[in-house]
Amino acid sequence: MNDSSRSQGGLICIAVVILGLLFLKGVLSGSYFALALPVTILVAFFLGLAFWVGWTIYTIHVEPEIDDEDDSEASA
Repeated sequence: MNDSSRSQGGLICIAVVILGLLFLKGVLSGSYFALALPVTILVAFFLGLAFWVGWTIYTIHVEPEIDDEDDSEASA
């Protein structure tokens, strides 16, 4: 791990603390958007993730494996 990774990790931690404090301030002040915005973002993320999984399953092309042992036993 180099210094760049550590500084990026530190910046992420600072950003999370600031966002957490802003969220807490919004919730304590009774702001509707303090709850609605994160919930909307999470719901959109999980719906997008579920769509991606479904699309991947829908569009996958699987070809059956040909087993040489089964072919040789059937002909014997």
